[in-house]
Order: sequence, then C-alpha cells, then structure tokens
Amino acid sequence: MTKRHVTLPESAEAGLRGFIDEVDERLAGEEDTCAVVEDVLVDLYGDREAYEAWQNGEPVSNAERVRLQGYDPCNSTLESEYYAEKDEEKFRESKHLQWLWRQFDATPMADNVEFALRFRRMLAKHLFEECGDGCRFFKGITFTYGHNISVGDNTVVHDDVHLDDRGRLTIGDRVSISDGVHVYSHDHDVVDQTRVENYHTIVEDDARLTYDSMIRAGVKVGENAIVGAKSVVPKDVPAHHIAVGQPAKSVKVKPGWEDAADPLEDANVSRKEDRRIEYELDDDFDVFDEFQRDLQPPK
Repeated sequence: MTKRHVTLPESAEAGLRGFIDEVDERLAGEEDTCAVVEDVLVDLYGDREAYEAWQNGEPVSNAERVRLQGYDPCNSTLESEYYAEKDEEKFRESKHLQWLWRQFDATPMADNVEFALRFRRMLAKHLFEECGDGCRFFKGITFTYGHNISVGDNTVVHDDVHLDDRGRLTIGDRVSISDGVHVYSHDHDVVDQTRVENYHTIVEDDARLTYDSMIRAGVKVGENAIVGAKSVVPKDVPAHHIAVGQPAKSVKVKPGWEDAADPLEDANVSRKEDRRIEYELDDDFDVFDEFQRDLQPPK
C-alpha cells in the first residue's frame, strides 16, 4: 500500500518526543509502575492543580475524589482481575500498564495519530511479552492481560480490536489486523460456561485478518493467508490461503502462490488440542460462582 510520509511541526515534535522518552525511561527505571502511571495520567488529563490540592488535604467532593483516585491504577479493577488462573505476579505489573493504555485512549491526544502510534508502541514494549520494531497500534485496542502477547516487526492493529491473551497469543511480522477483529485464546465449556480452557493462538507472518472477523481459540492462521471480512475461523487456515465464511473455509489460494500452498481439499483442520495450555488452581482456591446454576440435566 502506498502511503504518504507525515511529519509534525518541529515544535510539536520536540514536545511529543520528550514526553514519550520521559515516560519510557520512568517505566524502565526503578520507580513503582503504579506511581508512574498515576503521575502521567494526572498530567495528561490536566488535573495537576486539583490533584495537588487534594493531596495537601484540601476538601473535595465525593465525585472529585473518585475522579482523582481513578488516576491510580491500584484503585481500579479490570474484568481480567477476576480470572482465577491468571499469573498474579505478572498481572500486577501489566494491569498498571493496561490502565495507562486504556486511559490514554480516552484523552484527546489519542486522536493525534502520529503521537498516539508512537506512545502506544512504547507502551507495548513494556506491556507485551515481546513487541517488535515499527508496529502501529490504533485506538480502542483491548487485551485480557497484555503480558501473554508477542508481536513481531511492522505489524499494524487497527481500531477497536480485541486481542485476548487469557491463554497465549503470538502475532508475526507484517501482520495486518483490521478494525473490529477479535482474536481469542480461551474458550468456554458448552454446559458449564464458568469452565475455561486456554490455548495458544497463532497468526503467522504477513497474514491479514480483515474487517470484523473472529479467530477462535487455538487456531493458527498461516503465513501470508487472508481471513475475509466478518468470517469466524474455528480451524487452521493454511499458508497463502484465502478463507471466508461462518464457519470460515479456504476458498482460494492467493494468485502466484499456488505451488507453495497446500491444496484446498481438506485444508482446514482443527489442531487446537495440540495448543491447549494446562493450568491448575490451588486446592483451597475460593471459587466465586457468579451464576449459581443447577447444571444437572432434567430427569
């Protein structure tokens, strides 16, 4: 794709570069991540004066106190906080960084594309297990944790994408993920939906996941493959194949790649059980039964 090279005025560039470098250095240093995130959000939201007054003991309304406390990620909860099998130690760190990512996306600065792409790329290198060079992350991307995601070089993830890493998610080099795509790495039992199985989901180099498609847990989308818009992919897509539909099936090999690709016949096979990630909960784990259902079938 041909795109224009975009630059900012030097005065704006200097300020943005200085800010990103400062946050990067602080996150990589010895400071408590929670404190860094709080400090950065207070300034991004222009609330320093009110925050300092509150810290100095001046009276504030209940609503204002809730707002000011909300900059501290230790005062927040995320949906993934409730997941029983998560790695508590890794989550303590990734939660703070995910909070910064999400709250940054709610600021006007998130619409300044040149700045926002660079800010999120910097955050991704701290949040993800691995993040390559030249990646571009647009607005509204969500994760389960973040710390179970690996991304290669020059990958682009567009608006409102969900990257579920409750299991493990590996995304290769030069992958394109379009708006509204959901990539999953966990699945629920059809009888007892509180029973969760985690998997390793893989999107290989140069693959394209187009608009509003869904990749189910444990799937591998092969190198240079394409998943069509609004497709639901429950089984592997071989390299160089074009898969479409609900459920998605390989319907074509990309032109010019016929000699390198597997035949279309019997192409889509489920290998998710080979990619299952086992976990165990402590015997004394206190289970929260949110549904309190009787799952016994009628007699």
